Amino acid sequence: MLSDALIDEIRGLHAGPDRGYHGWSHPLALLALHAEVEDKLHDAEAVRCAILLHDAIYEPRRKDNESRSAALAAEMLKGVVPEPTLGRTLRLIEATAHHAIPADLLADEVADMAMFLDMDLSILGAAPAVFDAYEAGVRHEYREVPEDVFRAGRAAILEGFLAREALYFSGWGRERFEAAARENLARSIAKLRSG
Repeated sequence: MLSDALIDEIRGLHAGPDRGYHGWSHPLALLALHAEVEDKLHDAEAVRCAILLHDAIYEPRRKDNESRSAALAAEMLKGVVPEPTLGRTLRLIEATAHHAIPADLLADEVADMAMFLDMDLSILGAAPAVFDAYEAGVRHEYREVPEDVFRAGRAAILEGFLAREALYFSGWGRERFEAAARENLARSIAKLRSG
């Protein structure tokens, strides 16, 4: 279990005016989902640690946030959680880079990773007003990007998600978020493409 002092340190990493969506409210929302499914997880502590630290480092225009967050998590959690849990935590964080599950994992780790990645993308299946606030938060994080460039790039990213056969890996995620996520994505893409 992480100490209150360590949680406070992690919370501080999520602060700052540059953060829109990826502030402290994001891991808090995922922790609420974690509480719902904790009894279904094989290493609930690894998933909890990954929730807290997967966006510890977030610089929108960098491509290595996930690996840097994993490296920071390794430093912060060394000796705090058991080595197997730490290893799983780092693999969970690294999986957020492409939202894909590596082929070489054991079945129980695959199941936990599916749930974790589904939690991370749960915002796509949120109520329309919550999803719209998320999109506004993402725009804030890329506020220096010209509007037309942002619209084209963001639409392409969302279209990539929409093109997937399934957005979510677990039965829980598909049942809970898939339909609403597809509606939100289609609506947002139409808005972005219409200018």
